[in-house]
Amino acid sequence: MATNQEYIVAITGASGSIYGKRLLQELLKRGFDISLLISEPGKLVMSHELGFTFDEKEAGNEITKWLAVPDAKVRLKYYSDKDLTAPICSGSHVTAGMVIIPCSMATLGAIANGLSSSLIERAADVVLKQSRQLVLVPRETPLSRIHLKNLLYAEEAGAKIVPAMPAFYSNPKTIDDMVDFVVGKVLDLLGIRHDLFKRWEGDSRALVPEI
Repeated sequence: MATNQEYIVAITGASGSIYGKRLLQELLKRGFDISLLISEPGKLVMSHELGFTFDEKEAGNEITKWLAVPDAKVRLKYYSDKDLTAPICSGSHVTAGMVIIPCSMATLGAIANGLSSSLIERAADVVLKQSRQLVLVPRETPLSRIHLKNLLYAEEAGAKIVPAMPAFYSNPKTIDDMVDFVVGKVLDLLGIRHDLFKRWEGDSRALVPEI
């Protein structure tokens, strides 16, 4: 498990805001502090996909009620994506890393090219320059050549890429099962133990010769 107890989590304007909600719940349940950022397009997607909207002035209270995790109000801090004075703008504010889930192609492009016009972009830039963990969870298909190049640039800069691609060897029965698989893969990269999905243990049928 990471030695520092704070993670930055950002939700941007790609489909799949349920992944962000689920990761937040899992990190909070495990006692981590969270600095939460949501882009303006991210808010629109959340409203459409999850039916959740919030008043910016009451964001902290409304988001923690929505997540329904005990003590979330104490350990989650919400920052406007326009707030370039937030502590996470500086490398002197130590965190264990950052996850952008889901990560839109616009956000990916900004990070891959070193732009810092929003708090999400600046926080990601700080995490990379400080050699901390940055995990990007893109959810886009098909991918253009530009998208592919930006994914490569981001990985070369130090980011880890976890495409929102659920597996089916665990025989998922619900959407929650598929969401948990992707969130579990993110937790794996962060070094956080979990039981969100059944791990592959081999297939005994492979040892039976065909007749």
